[in-house]
Amino acid sequence: MLTMEMYRNAFLTYLNEQKNNKEPENLYTPIDYIMGLGGKRIRPVLVLMSSDLFGGDYNEAMEAALSVEMFHNFTLIHDDVMDKADLRRGNQTVHKKWDLNTAILSGDALMIMSNQRLEHYSGETFKLLISLYNKTALEVCEGQQLDVDFEDLVDVPLATYIKMISYKTAVLVGASLKMGAIIADASLDDQQKIYDFGLNLGIAFQLQDDYLDTFGTEDFGKRIGGDILEGKKTFLYIMALELANDEDRAKLLELYSTDLDEDYKIAEVKKLLIKYGLEALLTEHIEQYTMKAFQDIEGLSIESSKKQVLKNFGLGLMNRKT
Repeated sequence: MLTMEMYRNAFLTYLNEQKNNKEPENLYTPIDYIMGLGGKRIRPVLVLMSSDLFGGDYNEAMEAALSVEMFHNFTLIHDDVMDKADLRRGNQTVHKKWDLNTAILSGDALMIMSNQRLEHYSGETFKLLISLYNKTALEVCEGQQLDVDFEDLVDVPLATYIKMISYKTAVLVGASLKMGAIIADASLDDQQKIYDFGLNLGIAFQLQDDYLDTFGTEDFGKRIGGDILEGKKTFLYIMALELANDEDRAKLLELYSTDLDEDYKIAEVKKLLIKYGLEALLTEHIEQYTMKAFQDIEGLSIESSKKQVLKNFGLGLMNRKT
């Protein structure tokens, strides 16, 4: 097996060979732009690694890896439009660099191109891949809609929040791993277990984002307290409303709904979160989902050394600072 960095470099080499030289330029240039902005490339790397784990040739999984990365970047283009975001990975978003119509159309084209990449495969492999792709794509849309719906809600049940982050983020992590397993012709049981590993790790990853946004340090890569300033309904907000007494609940709602000095707002919200033990509670939930993911590994019919590769990957994600 290769290191994560070696898989990443192999994918980047393949990606750089895929530049679009097609017309109309204003459709395809934004696609090359968003695909070239960088990022950790976690999802395509997982496709390649999973194929290798189950005895396949990771090079044969390259088209599926590219499909996953294209789909992920399609969601970024449309998310930026919906969020009215100016920057993505430190660069102008597609709709800011070009315009709204270009972003929507290029995003749509990118999703179709993502789907087309799976035509590289045939027979039962193709059927399993396209079925998983379509299921995942629809779930990502459902997760995005749930996230939008939360903006107009005061109380969001924790189970609904977990469903939202599962669909919006974690299902694509699980699907990436399962695609690699499908291409390597792993058993259906192993395909499901590696998917479950990715799903639970993806949930833990998103909860870790919630933690870092409020309790992390400035090297997290964005301003600490950004979720508070944006009024996002995160795990911390949801559980604070559930656990707080009437007075503190009213105070929290006022802090979230009132235009106040930003540093003051962040500090006051954090006081309430700490008062009700939310930092420890969130850490506990992150550990629970991480342990669920590690339990999924144990049932895989692969060598112990390969199980350790997956565990090390999970531990690396959970120990991140950014």
